[in-house]
Amino acid sequence: MPYTPDKPPLAENSEQLRARIPGWGADLDPADRPAYPRERFDPGASGAHWELPEQQPEKWPRERSIEHLRLTPVFGTSTPPRGLSGAMRKLAYRRWSEGRAAHWLVLLAADRVDTVESTLRSFATTRPDNPVTQTGILSERRHHGVASRVGQNRADVRHQLLDPVIVGAPWVAGGVAAYRLGKRLVRRR
Repeated sequence: MPYTPDKPPLAENSEQLRARIPGWGADLDPADRPAYPRERFDPGASGAHWELPEQQPEKWPRERSIEHLRLTPVFGTSTPPRGLSGAMRKLAYRRWSEGRAAHWLVLLAADRVDTVESTLRSFATTRPDNPVTQTGILSERRHHGVASRVGQNRADVRHQLLDPVIVGAPWVAGGVAAYRLGKRLVRRR
């Protein structure tokens, strides 16, 4: 409704709405509502059967913020800290407060180290990571990746030129290092 200096029309009352809309107000009577017993207002009832949840058992020593006296009752266990990245995460929690930039910068660096560790760990398996298929490079060509970004005022267009460098540079550097190492081994023989 556009803004005008005229007074807006009054809302319709229940009888007018019931006459105009079939079934309007069918749930006004609490006896007709299937959820009514659960809708009773009880400010003291929270629905919880505990004051504090039962503490989840620790399978290994968890990182703890220095601001808190105890670990939260429930916490994630999907990625236990391991390797250099795990040591960096433990250092960040042990040394700096969560209010310090150093805490978060070390955690960000630990994430980057973890990706390198995961890539190196994948080479020890029978199916190492495949940067061509797992980064979506092939789908860029097949599913109009560039065309979906151009002219759409998308924020990711700004770093689009850097993506191949960021994703591909570690693989190229690893390939060059492997080539040089192989070349040295051949020369020594």
